[in-house]
Amino acid sequence: MGSKGKERIGVVVSDKMNKTRVVQVERLVAHPVYKKIIRRLSKFKAHDEENKSKVGDKVRIRETRPLSKEKRWRIVEILGEKK
Repeated sequence: MGSKGKERIGVVVSDKMNKTRVVQVERLVAHPVYKKIIRRLSKFKAHDEENKSKVGDKVRIRETRPLSKEKRWRIVEILGEKK
């Protein structure tokens, strides 16, 4: 794995699948007309080879080659564990 590709930081919201995690990434954007800052959420399916991350963990994910139909991200590191 090279360091190429986009990186995002998010929270694991599902660990039901084997070697796959659903990671929710939050971003802040300005409303096009009213300019109020709004929170936008995106969910990505990310590969976790050793099934280390659990629900609630904060993780860094990196874009990678397609690993399955919907999986295009890989978990690079676990930043914080659920308390």
